[in-house]
Amino acid sequence: MKSNRFFIEFAYNGTNYHGWQRQPDAITVQEKLEEGMQLLLRESISLVGAGRTDAGVHAKQMFAHFELDDPNKLDNIVYKLNRWLPDDISVFTVVNVNETAHARFDATARSYEYHFHLRPDPFFNHNSHILYRLPDFNKMNKAAQLLLEYNDFECFSRSNSDVHTYLCDLMNVSFEHQKYHVIFHIKANRFLRNMVRAIVGTLLEIGYDKMTVDHLHEVLKSKNRSMAGPSAPAQGLYLSRVHYPDHIFKIED
Repeated sequence: MKSNRFFIEFAYNGTNYHGWQRQPDAITVQEKLEEGMQLLLRESISLVGAGRTDAGVHAKQMFAHFELDDPNKLDNIVYKLNRWLPDDISVFTVVNVNETAHARFDATARSYEYHFHLRPDPFFNHNSHILYRLPDFNKMNKAAQLLLEYNDFECFSRSNSDVHTYLCDLMNVSFEHQKYHVIFHIKANRFLRNMVRAIVGTLLEIGYDKMTVDHLHEVLKSKNRSMAGPSAPAQGLYLSRVHYPDHIFKIED
């Protein structure tokens, strides 16, 4: 029987998980999702995610692909999974895709959000970075726009990383202001591990006048992680969207 490939779309609150990817002796989102799928489908399932999020990071939209011999097993699978899964993981869709479609390598871009709250909020205290001092968001935005002039972000990469390239094409950076809630948006073709949190931490240094906007040029040129600011807390970071070309979701005759 020919195996069929599917994309599963889901979201999760990362507070109680050690990231997306399976790890020994740690609870991860991948582990919980595979466990539920294998129980309900009665078949070994191996998910290949669109990327990986670190411990405590959330996802508003995440994709993974998997193989399944009998598509009929997927009847009502979204409903069944959502009944079985803990309430901090939600499945949205399961769709048949081209047999060569790859959740990670076919993604053309990823979008992240970093959430700040300017006062404690009982609904967001564990899902946002609470700022007890107001930074200068105008300076932070000016610095963020400078990032678009660069494509080498080694200075924001986790130390001793095993990546082969530090090049990333940034497409958009912006701040969205609500009353007591500020969201930093960033979109790129790819991201380095810890990159967004390192960027946000550096922008906060600028917002608190611990670093100048102009000095950010020196940080980027240095390619030295120690020159940048500390990583912002994981709880404020959300993978908000994974972007794919339309043809990924169409089966060719």
